[in-house]
Amino acid sequence: MGKRKRLMAERLKETKKQTAIAKLNDVPTSPRKMRLVVDTIRGEEVNHALDLLHYSKREASVRLEKLLRSAIANWEAKNPEQTKALEEGNVIVKSIMVDEGRTLKRIRPCPQGRAGRIRKRSNHVTIVLDVKQTVEE
Repeated sequence: MGKRKRLMAERLKETKKQTAIAKLNDVPTSPRKMRLVVDTIRGEEVNHALDLLHYSKREASVRLEKLLRSAIANWEAKNPEQTKALEEGNVIVKSIMVDEGRTLKRIRPCPQGRAGRIRKRSNHVTIVLDVKQTVEE
């Protein structure tokens, strides 16, 4: 039983080596606006995703481009012998998640002496890169 667990642990270690993660916390953009940009690069090849973000007009794409470059650097640090896979286009954005961060609550004066609440939302973004799985026949 111990040998089987050791083999499974080795296999898990190898798969984790293939993936790279980068996180960005407390981005002062609403999660909904960030998800609109994130949906364009989910599942894309890394170099193509960088191009999409670079030429996007949305403000969130600037922060996402920087985060994606960080994830690429993390992947290169974990896999120094596989830099050719990055150039060939085998590294993809496996998953990218946008979670809601803290909300700053502010008050703004409204008509008739009332107070209106302003919610300044933020989000957390997590990118996971992986190598494209090839179909072996």
